[in-house]
Amino acid sequence: MTENNFDAFRTRCLARIESTLDEILPPTSVQPSRLHEAMRYTVLASGKRIRPLLAYAAGEAMGVDSAVLDRPACAVELIHAYSLIHDDLPAMDDDDLRRGRPTCHRAFDEATAILAGDALQTLAFQVLAEAPGLCAESRIRMVETLSRTSGSRGMVGGQAMDLEAEGTPLDVAMLENIHIHKTGALIRASVQMGIRARGDVVPDHAERLDHFAKCLGLAFQIKDDILDVEGDTSEIGKTAGRDLELDKATYPAIVGLAEAKEMAKRLTKDAHTSLEVFGESADALRWVAKALLERKH
Repeated sequence: MTENNFDAFRTRCLARIESTLDEILPPTSVQPSRLHEAMRYTVLASGKRIRPLLAYAAGEAMGVDSAVLDRPACAVELIHAYSLIHDDLPAMDDDDLRRGRPTCHRAFDEATAILAGDALQTLAFQVLAEAPGLCAESRIRMVETLSRTSGSRGMVGGQAMDLEAEGTPLDVAMLENIHIHKTGALIRASVQMGIRARGDVVPDHAERLDHFAKCLGLAFQIKDDILDVEGDTSEIGKTAGRDLELDKATYPAIVGLAEAKEMAKRLTKDAHTSLEVFGESADALRWVAKALLERKH
């Protein structure tokens, strides 16, 4: 897949993502309209859509029709959006900007933001349960995957560990454990959506894709940490330097900025290596990994 072909693939997928998200989110004309407005405000804001894009790219490697992944891909994005709402709350990171505009609790109010996050979380599982084009077993396995990776043993657990670690000296292994859960779990879940959509997966292939996702999840977080140091608020869409202000443990803080950049490169290379068995069918995954390493926001 050339860069032009990937751009075309990405454009097609993004169109599917935006259309499906608009379809599955309750309209503001339906009560409670303010809650539905807050949900749509957060989810439909301009974003990278990395997680659903990964689901489509993993499906491409597995030979799965994109249409089958429309709702599973967007279910992961709903969980991600809910996590951002709650992560920005005063009791958590207390942030004012997300995706270049006021965070949900600033645009609405704190109570509405909490409820919007709650509603997006439950909507994600409704979307999976009703996803067309999948057998019952695939839907159940997707629900199991997303519930496990977004709960206390996945994303939410990582958030809890991250909060507990504020102001506490950490080493690289401890920081990696936090981010395998906080950031990496949903990225792995996204790739799993592409795997779960196909029933006859070779175990080695599933393991290679999961290793790709694990490496990518850590590289993604390291890049986020780097952007928090080097990025500009207007470009990255959230408050630059927020991690330092909150005394959060980050890769640049622990190993230095130069080594953090090298770590991200090594992890991305490792991710690419795990895809060798798939040949050209995994090119979309390779391009996503490349884009994440080179991103400016």
